[in-house]
Amino acid sequence: MSRLTIEASTPLCLLQDAGRFGVRHLGVTQGGAADWCSMSWANWLLGNELDAAVVEITLGGFAVVAEEDCLLALAGADLGAQIDGQPLAPWRSFKLHKGQKLQFTQPLLGARAYMGAPGGFIAPKVLGSIATVVREELGGLDGLGVPLTKESTLSYHGEPRQLREIPQAHQPDLRSNRPLDLVLGAQIGQFSGQSLFDVFNTTWAVDSRADRMGIRLLGAALQYQGGPMISEGIPLGAVQVPPDGQPIVLLNDRQTIGGYPRLGALTPLALARLAQRLPGDRVRFTPVMQERAWQDHIRYLKSYL
Repeated sequence: MSRLTIEASTPLCLLQDAGRFGVRHLGVTQGGAADWCSMSWANWLLGNELDAAVVEITLGGFAVVAEEDCLLALAGADLGAQIDGQPLAPWRSFKLHKGQKLQFTQPLLGARAYMGAPGGFIAPKVLGSIATVVREELGGLDGLGVPLTKESTLSYHGEPRQLREIPQAHQPDLRSNRPLDLVLGAQIGQFSGQSLFDVFNTTWAVDSRADRMGIRLLGAALQYQGGPMISEGIPLGAVQVPPDGQPIVLLNDRQTIGGYPRLGALTPLALARLAQRLPGDRVRFTPVMQERAWQDHIRYLKSYL
């Protein structure tokens, strides 16, 4: 078994996997990596199952020291990673020798980085997953939903592999301003015509009021013209519109039901891209049919093969 000692951390550094499924009828949310694409690539670099446990590092402020020579992988945002002061680019596996320190300083491109280890990091499964959901006190190193803390130990026991790098053609482009695909549905027909124009023809600013439950977007106030709603189940990526007219895109730690009207839901690929946006970044929406979204998703999954 190999170990890493955490030398620095923040409440935004969490142990995650693909999430918790089959429990929403109990009121338990999904959790899991906000940028599932980068999590999967971190595991691909090491020959792991694509949903193996990784460390999700949001905005930096995280550091570990190797207790033994080890092989790790890094994907997702460029958070100024350094090994003993030497820069380390993402989208590759790398060696960390005994006593060396890997640290993440601040965002240079994107918001969330994912660090993987051979076989995935070890933690108890709660309801089938180690995904950390702080609000529900589930998952993480102790199973109680506690973020990673200084002086804690990360362990893994997988076999190291050869060094790998993700081909440039498969690296997600975190600089891309391509519109986010939105599958229409729910109550979209009950918004005003002007609101529907604004949804797809204006840009939206990512608000600083964003966390793993949802990302609030600022722009034209959308007007819902339908009647009162009864709370209903809400999927990952649902775009809710509260009374102030500013949409909220629901993420992995969302509540399981909600009573605000919805425009529809972002596709999983679009949601992964949104999870890498920083406050103040601007995004756009584009409508997409469910069949097209499904085909794009399958095509992307084949890139891991």
